[in-house]
Amino acid sequence: MKIAIVGKKSDTLNYVRYVQSASAIPVVTINPGDVCCCDALLLPGGGDITPAFFGEQNHGSRDIDTKLDILQLHAFDIALCRRIPVLGICKGMQIINVGLGGAIIQNLDPDALGRHQYDRGDKCHSAVNAENSWLRHLYGEKMTINSAHHQALGRLGRNLTAVQRCPEDGCIEAIAHETMPILGVQWHPERIDEQRTGITGEKVLTYFVSLVSVSA
Repeated sequence: MKIAIVGKKSDTLNYVRYVQSASAIPVVTINPGDVCCCDALLLPGGGDITPAFFGEQNHGSRDIDTKLDILQLHAFDIALCRRIPVLGICKGMQIINVGLGGAIIQNLDPDALGRHQYDRGDKCHSAVNAENSWLRHLYGEKMTINSAHHQALGRLGRNLTAVQRCPEDGCIEAIAHETMPILGVQWHPERIDEQRTGITGEKVLTYFVSLVSVSA
């Protein structure tokens, strides 16, 4: 099984190890066409998305790489057309949302940043999983997750459902597509600290890989 990771090799080492842990072959690429030769697509974390792609001016977005945004959005479109499973992590979840016509909150409220923003290591906070969601099936009703983001999903894209939220501020922490094998998490299962959170990210990857055979 090959899983495309659309990003720069220097920025995706954690994701490569994560994919390899499921005995899958990671294909790190910045060529969207390579998705056609793979069984699934992983959109990794990174900087902020160019605000013009969701119809806004810059109001706090940073670490923008417009060229990479274009490549990742193109890769996502290819995956949609081929109906192959997609997992978006952090920025990757936001790419999914923008790719389906959604929007981004460019800077969280200062109080929320105390829970979510990266500062000398991931922040950890509680999250509630929606009833009958894939995350509720994997982890139960409540869990502790790791966060490293100052932005969040705003308006949801077409056919996307919020399946996990932070109970303290309502921030969307995970999504699922209503009819296609498309998942996204705002947190980082590829590097989550089991000692701090009591969970591992392996369940997310195992479930994602299981979607490949279902969609084949």
